[in-house]
Amino acid sequence: MSESNFYHVTETGKLIRLASWAKALTAARRGGYAWLDYCEPTKEELSLLMKPLKLHPLAIEDCTDEQQIPKIDNYQHHSFMLLNAINYADHKLSIYEIDLFVGPNFVISVQQRGVDGQPLLKGVERTIEQHPESMGKGPAYLLHTIMDQIVDQKFVEIEKLEDEMVEAEEEVLKDANDFNPATLLHLRRDLLTVRKSLYYEREILVKISRKDCPYIDETALYRYRDIYDHLSKFFEMTESYRDVVTSLMEMYLSMLNNEMARAANTTNFRVRRLTLITAIFMPLSLLAGIGGMSEYTTMTGGPQNMWFSYPLFMFGMIIIGFFTYRLLQWLERRQSRSEQE
Repeated sequence: MSESNFYHVTETGKLIRLASWAKALTAARRGGYAWLDYCEPTKEELSLLMKPLKLHPLAIEDCTDEQQIPKIDNYQHHSFMLLNAINYADHKLSIYEIDLFVGPNFVISVQQRGVDGQPLLKGVERTIEQHPESMGKGPAYLLHTIMDQIVDQKFVEIEKLEDEMVEAEEEVLKDANDFNPATLLHLRRDLLTVRKSLYYEREILVKISRKDCPYIDETALYRYRDIYDHLSKFFEMTESYRDVVTSLMEMYLSMLNNEMARAANTTNFRVRRLTLITAIFMPLSLLAGIGGMSEYTTMTGGPQNMWFSYPLFMFGMIIIGFFTYRLLQWLERRQSRSEQE
């Protein structure tokens, strides 16, 4: 739903709200400048400003196209800037577009609504009213206040990403088997998206700082350089966070490999134990089978000899089993020494 607010900023910096953009522009011709604030306007609403403010059609089109990256375009009668606002909530990153026009006697802001349904620049009016001495100096100072709020809000959202990263690290260290690696992949992708946005926004501030924007006078440049410093800091933070996420992924894979190796060692130990038991009892089973089939004919000489032949047979099987066990131990020690050498 479209929502619009129109203001006249007097030469003393007082913010006066008016009923229409036409009244705001009329008041600006007598002194001061106009601020036209739109929230999710239609193309038709913005097109009404093309003739009185000589807005370029391409800039209007960029305001209604959501597939844009941050940029600055200088036209004959105004400059157009596109910035991003970010929001991170419920493990999801959202990127919003904020469009800004600045001219000799006007500022236009075109914003969207956030996940809470509120305009992204909500509260900026109070900040503007708290600094009338700066706002009265011209549109460049109002534009700085708006951009500064957009950039400061990024820090809050980047901290949320950092908290998510710390939480993921704790989960990896707690139990790598139950950890979902998709969390790290999503974090890395979100950090890459934020980094891309910060990179282009930093280029905007570079162009402003080197006086490429004709509607931002030199007396206001130091304010924009301060925004540039913040963006550079945030850019470096996202770079370091991406490295941390990469390290977390490597740590997760390492811990997972350790768990798999531990499980494999346990399995190997159990297989070796079963193999040892099988190797001992295989010849005994063979002897028991042969003796069982011919017990009364060949081994005992008949039922009358069972009282001494059966114990003797069992004793012989114990001796064979013992020597088989000792032989396997000797072969294993020999193999271990050869592997060490």
